[in-house]
Amino acid sequence: MGAGQLARMTVEAASPLGIRVHVLAEHAGDSAARVAASTTLGAGTLARGLAPFAQRCDVVTFDHELVSVVDVRQLEAAGVRFWPSADTVAVAQNKWEQRTRFQQLGLPIPAFAAADSVTDVDRFAERHAWPVILKAVLGGYDGRGVWIARDHDEAEQTLSSAGQRGMRVFVEQFLPIERECAGLVCRRPRGDTVAYPIVDTVQKDGICHELAVPSSLPRQLTVQAQHTGTLIAEHLGVVGILAVEFFVANGQLWVNEIAARPHNSGHFSIEGCVTSQFENHLRAILDWPLGSTELVAPYVTTVNILGSADSADPRVNLPLALSLPQVKVHLYVKKPRPGRKLGHVTVLGDDRPQTRVVAWQAVHLLTGGSAEDSTEVGGVA
Repeated sequence: MGAGQLARMTVEAASPLGIRVHVLAEHAGDSAARVAASTTLGAGTLARGLAPFAQRCDVVTFDHELVSVVDVRQLEAAGVRFWPSADTVAVAQNKWEQRTRFQQLGLPIPAFAAADSVTDVDRFAERHAWPVILKAVLGGYDGRGVWIARDHDEAEQTLSSAGQRGMRVFVEQFLPIERECAGLVCRRPRGDTVAYPIVDTVQKDGICHELAVPSSLPRQLTVQAQHTGTLIAEHLGVVGILAVEFFVANGQLWVNEIAARPHNSGHFSIEGCVTSQFENHLRAILDWPLGSTELVAPYVTTVNILGSADSADPRVNLPLALSLPQVKVHLYVKKPRPGRKLGHVTVLGDDRPQTRVVAWQAVHLLTGGSAEDSTEVGGVA
């Protein structure tokens, strides 16, 4: 269900294994629809094509969380197998539910509370100080649905705007983020799990720009992050890939949010690991043995290719980037627009700084700049 770049890379991972992937796409030109064995045009609801699509499949999986859990539950009751299940998806798409579950598990999370009115926010700020974070319960991703409120007036304005759009919001403690990282866990129905190396992520305007593997976190925090990911996967009964986003504040590791599907933070694994996140996701949902997540090089850097107002279509400049022999390029065949993920590049090597330099050189070439433009390594280090 869904035909974006995550579905596209899943299709590409399925081909060597002889797995036939059928895609439910909104449009014939969607990224995965261009490479899938077969495609149904429709959307993830019973009213728009979900039932006949699902009934043609041995197992149904997702490349996003924006699906009707009610409809998925109804089809599960009729015998359609969904991995992840409707119960897991319900948590993955609801940030309030995630916070509640993490609190029950005793995981490190910021303080949070309901924000049905600005009075709720004021009372929360009296206990935890301004600024505060306001988050949409449903629908937020890539920085959307998250706002900083520095005082009463900003909180009131945010709640009013969210209310006009029918959005429920909760309030969360503001913490000074020192760095961000992510971890992937893959789990099959019988409970076997494998964990990928923890990844440092570079975020800008709520969008991931760069991945550095392995993470440079202290070993204690790295072990904590991997253990936390496995604990959440087992608690939720996840089948397939689970991505857990973390941040470090005040020298401690905090859980941010999860995604129960292949994730941007795992793109490095295509070239960087023995088994990619996409192949392991397929193995898991088919209840096949899981593959090794071991790195195949000491260091891996992955940089996203993002559209901007003045960037070129990366397909035009692909030969220039391919002149850098270390670079692996993945293009999603999507129309450029500002902030849109158009592809990514990955570089493996024995020297972390050098892999970053080469990866950013490739991205600058792809977006219409020159290799020399990357002397500051993307400007987001």
